[in-house]
Amino acid sequence: MEQINKLQCPLCKKNTLEVEETKYNIPSFGPCFLMSMSCTECLYHQSDIESEETKDPIKLTFELNSEKDLQVRVIKSGRATLKIPQLRMSVAPGTTSIGYISNVEGVLRRFKVVVEQERDAAEDNSVKKTAKNLLKKFWKIENGELPIKIVIEDPTGNSAILSDKTTKEKLKVPKKK
Repeated sequence: MEQINKLQCPLCKKNTLEVEETKYNIPSFGPCFLMSMSCTECLYHQSDIESEETKDPIKLTFELNSEKDLQVRVIKSGRATLKIPQLRMSVAPGTTSIGYISNVEGVLRRFKVVVEQERDAAEDNSVKKTAKNLLKKFWKIENGELPIKIVIEDPTGNSAILSDKTTKEKLKVPKKK
C-alpha cells in the first residue's frame, strides 16, 4: 500500500511537498510503515519509520568487525539516537534525525558525508586535520581493520539491527514530570 499526497511545504510554502507512506514487512522485525516528505522545489526532506506493533524502549548494540558486517540491515526510527562511541559521533532526535531503512555501510556513509562536508568547508587547519583522521578511520572500518560498535537507543522501540550479533537491552527512559 503506497499513498502519495501533495501538500504545502513547511519551508518554501509551495504546494510541492510530496508525502508518501509505504508499508513493509521486514523479516525478523515485522510489519512497519515508512513515511517520507520531500519537496520538489526546495529539496526539504523528512522521513520516519514506525512499527505496526507497540514496542518497549530498546537499546541495541552491534559490533562491526568485518567487511561482511557492512551488509547487516539497520532500521532507525526518527526518535532514535544512533551512536558510534569509538568515533565520538552521534545523531540524536531533532531536525537532523530521520528514520530510515539501510545497512551498516549506509549508516557509516551518512556519518562520512558529514565529516567530508566539514573537511571541505573548514578554514581552520586543525578542523581539516581532525576530519582527515576520521576519514582514515572510516576507511579502516570499511575494510574490517578497525572494529567499532553501533548503538541505537530508541524510546519507541521502532528500531532494529538485524543480526544475531546484536545485543538488546531495555532502554531506561526518564519519566516525565
